[in-house]
Parts: sequence; C-alpha cells; structure tokens
Amino acid sequence: MLDGPLLARWLAAAFALTLLLAALRPSAAYFGLTGSEPLTILPLTLEPEAVAQAHYKACDRLKLERKQRRMCRRDPGVAETLVEAVSMSALECQYQFRFERWNCTLEGRYRASLLKRGFKETAFLYAISSAGLTHALAKACSAGRMERCTCDEAPDLENREAWQWGGCGDNLKYSSKFVKEFLGRRSSKDLRARVDFHNNLVGVKVIKAGVETTCKCHGVSGSCTVRTCWRQLAPFHEVGKRLKHKYETALKVGSTTNEATGEGAISPPRGRAAGAGGGDPLPRTPELVHLDDSPSFCVAGRFSPGTAGRRCHREKNCESICCGRGHNTQSRVVTRPCQCQVRWCCYVECRQCTQREEVYTCKG
Repeated sequence: MLDGPLLARWLAAAFALTLLLAALRPSAAYFGLTGSEPLTILPLTLEPEAVAQAHYKACDRLKLERKQRRMCRRDPGVAETLVEAVSMSALECQYQFRFERWNCTLEGRYRASLLKRGFKETAFLYAISSAGLTHALAKACSAGRMERCTCDEAPDLENREAWQWGGCGDNLKYSSKFVKEFLGRRSSKDLRARVDFHNNLVGVKVIKAGVETTCKCHGVSGSCTVRTCWRQLAPFHEVGKRLKHKYETALKVGSTTNEATGEGAISPPRGRAAGAGGGDPLPRTPELVHLDDSPSFCVAGRFSPGTAGRRCHREKNCESICCGRGHNTQSRVVTRPCQCQVRWCCYVECRQCTQREEVYTCKG
C-alpha cells in the first residue's frame, strides 16, 4: 500500500540531484509531481558515472530516509528509475492537458499553491505520479536495468498447459512489492492525507488494470500448437488517457465531524452510501476524489498564469480556453520539408514548401 508522509521524502529525493530539499507539509502525501520544490523537467537523468560507478553517491544525493536509502543502494538501477518516473509523469500530465485551461502548469509557485488545495487537478497529480513510479519500476525490471529483479516470474494465465511461458513480461509483481515497501504506509486521521492516499492508489490500480497478455505462435507451417506468452503493461500514454477520463468524472467528497469523538471523517459522494461496516466511506471503486471545487484558471492568480496569450485551435477549444474573451488571429509564413522521397542509398530527400498559416491566441 502507498503512504502519505513517506511520499514526501521520495519526491524530494527525485529532484535533489539538482535542487535543495524544501520544507514539506507534515500531514499530506507527496510523490512525483506533488512535492513542494520547483521542477526541472529536462534533463531529469543521472550522469552515466553516477549510474554505473557511483550509485551509492547518487542515492545519498537523493536525500532518502534511512530505509529508502538502503533499498536504493541495493540496486544500481533504482536511483535512475526514480528520476525517470518523475519525468515520465510530468510529460504525460502536460500532454493530457495540452488543450485545457489548466495545462498542467508545473512552475513552482503555481504548483505549490495548487497542492495546498484538494482540487481535481491535485487528485490527478497524485494519481499520475504513483502510476509513473509503478510503471517505471516494472519496465526497468523487464529491460534488465535492475539487478534484483528480471522478467515477470509468476505466470497465471488460463489454459497454461497449452502455452509455454516465455518472452519477458513487465514485472508488476516486483514493482508493486517494491513500491509498498519503499513508500510504506502509516495510518492518518488527516482528511486531506486520506484523500491523497486514495488517489495514489487509483494510479496503481490503473496500471494493474492495463496489464495485457501478448502471445506468439510456434508450430509447423504457422500452426499454433505452442504459444509463447508474456504480460505487458499498457503504454504509459494509455495510462494517462485513463487517468484523464477519471479526472473528468472525479467525485467530490465532503467532510463531517463525529459528535461523539470530535474527529473528522470523509462523507461519501452525493448519491452514494458509506462503506459497509462503518469504515472509510471513500468509494471502493478506483475513482479519483477531491474535496474542493476547481478555480476557472481563466485569469492569472495563485494557481495558474491564466490563459491570456495561450495558443488555441479555433474549431476545437478557443472558446473554452479563452473564457469568452475572444482570440487574436495572426497570419504567418512557414517553411517546412515536403514531398519527401527515399533515395538509394540511403538518405531522404525533401523539398522545402512555403505556406501561410493562421495562429490563434487568447485575448487578455
């Protein structure tokens, strides 16, 4: 299971290669894009020397707590994978929201303000971050970048007697176990921390739901008397699409106070009953949940730079992104390669074509 407080230290670790560790809020869950430090999206890779020859030093620079640092040092591939997970999550977030008013703005002050509130956007950041770590670790195992894990080792497919297990499956079993041990879990009565923890789990569940079985046939004349099969995770772009859909259908939950104990509790979404047995009424299905209504993101403020000057697509999203203010139209001449042909041997020859195009930007 994923944890709230320990996630803070993990995220700080991922960026401590280039940034100083900032102060963290004690009660909330942190991971990937949900830390309080400014992000440096590119480059987010370790130097080859740090990976191959000095991973102990790399792990120390990640400012991990003692148990996490010990786990990092056990395998030279862990530090690089942690950093890769952050980069992958950030880029996918920006891609999924490229046509939205909030386009996954990750500049420090906007992100820091956003993470102090329980918006839908905050829920997405937690989910995409935990998904990124789970995905990156499983892929690193199957790619041979980790010493303590290899391919998926636990086949449980139907009709196994007709199949020969082969290929190199993504090791989700090891990845999930590592994440559980690395991040740990601590109980928390803080309502916001519990919501963040729930959204972290959503990211992991989406990864698990996307596992697919890939098979190849072996036999005389193309017959399929024997099949070699392995399990693969869905491309992370597909994970991002599924989480974006969950963002669009996220459930708002409220908070109540137990009059007998004075402790806070999370009230279920409208139209849903609390969980059986009087437990936490957060939805049992993997839905993203949030506590606060999102701002419009139309004008510059604490949570975003606004949409003034943002480029839009006239037929697709100008009306929405520009918030009814209208848009400016600019005409410009661009030159691009065109009519490309492959020549023997071995290069591509293109003509340079000039055309006029229109660029639309939101009015201020």
